[in-house]
Amino acid sequence: MKFDIRLYVMLLSVDPLRIYLFKEGMARFSTEPYKLPNKKNMSNMFMHLTNYSINCRNKGKFVFNKGIDDADQGHKRTFTSILEHI
Repeated sequence: MKFDIRLYVMLLSVDPLRIYLFKEGMARFSTEPYKLPNKKNMSNMFMHLTNYSINCRNKGKFVFNKGIDDADQGHKRTFTSILEHI
């Protein structure tokens, strides 16, 4: 599976460097198993992109999260649920 992780930070100052990392983030997964790009699969956006608005159109494959209780399932998950899984 292809995925991306978003972490949210606040840069408070540069000198001295002070950065705050928000305790929660987000991970998004593709709805098709990733394969190296080739002529046949290059146009398969569900394989190569993790964009939520694109993958939610992959009928029968996309798993919607109904609430915070299922944050460790589906194609959009919390970062802490990914860490717990690892």
